[in-house]
Amino acid sequence: MVITQYLFALYMSSIDAIILTLLKAHKMGMIEGWWVFPLSFITYGFQSIIFYFGLSISSMTVLNVLWDVISDVIVTLIGVLYFGESLNTMQCIGLALSLTGITLMGAHTEAPSETKKEEKS
Repeated sequence: MVITQYLFALYMSSIDAIILTLLKAHKMGMIEGWWVFPLSFITYGFQSIIFYFGLSISSMTVLNVLWDVISDVIVTLIGVLYFGESLNTMQCIGLALSLTGITLMGAHTEAPSETKKEEKS
């Protein structure tokens, strides 16, 4: 279960990374064309479907945190390595703490709990 929730989060994070990289490259004039925005909207629409199916193997809380933080780490690395952006010392510490956080959140091994409405019945 633990590996599977990481895979769902990594897949959704990869979508974030690809689309955000395309948008940054378009903004910088590295990519031209009208297709960037419709592609972004359509691709992000698929992300909600992936998240929906991910809820069958992980709680919303854990899956969302994993997705958000993995996405932040990947996008930060792309910004630094590809676009030449820089991080100061505090930002590097924050990135390290984020990695620690996803490790701790991902250690969750219980099956997702049912909704409160279903538990009451």
